[in-house]
Amino acid sequence: MEFREERPGDADAVRQVCLRAFGDEGVADLVETLREGMGSGGGFALVAEDAGQVVGHIAFTRSLLDAPRRLVDVLVLSPLGVLPERQRQGIGSALVRAGLEALGQGESPLLFLEGDPGYYSRFGFVSGAEFGFRKPSLRIPDAAFQVIRLPAYEPWMTGTLVYSEPFWRHDAVGLRDPDA
Repeated sequence: MEFREERPGDADAVRQVCLRAFGDEGVADLVETLREGMGSGGGFALVAEDAGQVVGHIAFTRSLLDAPRRLVDVLVLSPLGVLPERQRQGIGSALVRAGLEALGQGESPLLFLEGDPGYYSRFGFVSGAEFGFRKPSLRIPDAAFQVIRLPAYEPWMTGTLVYSEPFWRHDAVGLRDPDA
C-alpha cells in the first residue's frame, strides 16, 4: 500500500472512490470543486494506492478562522473516503495519520472537521467548543465539530470557523433535516 499526494491523473479514480464510499455524486462533485482551489496553495489531497488502484482519498482544504485579532488560514479535513470493500482495514486511519504528519511540518495552526468523535478522537481531535471555537453552522452537531491544534497554533487563535465557499455551494455543511 502506498500513501501519496493526489496527482492530476488520479481524478477519475478519486471520483469513483467518492461515489462508491458515499453513495451519491454530491461528495464527488465537492472534491472536484475543492481540487480547483488546492492548486493555488489551498490545501492538498492524499490517496491510498494498492496494486495500482486508488482505494482511498482524503482532502485537506483551506478555510478561515474568524479570530479576534485577524482572519487565520486554517485547514478542514473533508472528505475522507475508502472503497466499501476496503473499509475497516486501516486505510482511512493511515490516510489521516499521513495527513497529520504532513501538516505537522506546515504553517497551518488548526485542522477542523465534521465527523464521528468515536473515530477521530484516536488521532487527537477534540470538540471544537472545548477550545472556544464556534461552528460555522447550527446544522453541525456539537459532538461532530472537532479540531486538532497543530504546532503553529497560538492561544489567541479562537473564534468562528468559516468554511470555504465550495462547502456552501455544494451544501456540504452540517446535516439537513429531511422532514423540514
